[in-house]
Amino acid sequence: MKGSRVFPNRNTYNILVHGYCKLRWLKEAAEVVELMSANDVVPDIWTYNTIMRGFSKMRDVTDDMESLRVMPDEVTYNTLIDGCFQRRGSVEAFKLVEEMKGKGVKPNAVTHNIMVKWYCKEGKMDEAGCVLAKMVKSGFSPDCFTYNTMINGYCKAGNLGEAFKMMDEMGRKGLKIDTFTLNTIVHKLCVEKLLKEAYELPVKATKRGYILDEVTYGTLIMGYFKNDQTNKALKLWDEMKEKEIIPSVVTYNTIIRGLCHSLKTDQAVDKLNELLDKGLATDEATCNIIIHGFC
Repeated sequence: MKGSRVFPNRNTYNILVHGYCKLRWLKEAAEVVELMSANDVVPDIWTYNTIMRGFSKMRDVTDDMESLRVMPDEVTYNTLIDGCFQRRGSVEAFKLVEEMKGKGVKPNAVTHNIMVKWYCKEGKMDEAGCVLAKMVKSGFSPDCFTYNTMINGYCKAGNLGEAFKMMDEMGRKGLKIDTFTLNTIVHKLCVEKLLKEAYELPVKATKRGYILDEVTYGTLIMGYFKNDQTNKALKLWDEMKEKEIIPSVVTYNTIIRGLCHSLKTDQAVDKLNELLDKGLATDEATCNIIIHGFC
């Protein structure tokens, strides 16, 4: 390119930075930024926002931006905070949030959602709740992502009461939980042996327009088998097939395991043959279930 006396501009360099970051070649991406400066092409916000998504030395890059009088914006800080939570934990990430405020960059809805996400992943539900309260106080409305994240967090923490409070709040605001969150709650209810509630939740959900998937049925089937309610498990299996929800090997394994546990080995073999007739390949789990079932 240079041999043809066509010199790269900022956009050309930015494309290179983006490409290297996408490949996770961070050293090369950083070298391109250095090359820009060496060729008197000043990196802009887009350059730094791109490299932030993969760069680990966050503080160094922020300082570099300021030395070039390119001030980090909300996108930059949000990317930094997200990466900091992932690599250094919540304490360091919170320092970045405070730095962000100190430099006059106001946290937005995305900032709050990032914090909620990571606090929930770390099991710090009190902190996540505080962020949610601050989010509302700052004038931002929690969205589906916020609520789904909080509900999943409460379920993993074993706090079904708070999870249901969040669900009710979503309903009042006309927001819908996603299928993943619905399945998480169903799973937690099954673990707690609250099978009546676990079954009623998807039934109510379908009346509100939710579409249940294989995971929903598989979770309920497993819950019924574990509580020795074989007939209800088989009824759900039939209902799933009536709705033309195609079971995967995982769901077949669930029902084969349940039938073996219930000493219904003949039916377990029937389900195994059905699995094979459909052209599905058995996995290691299938083999182990059958071996243990007949021993």
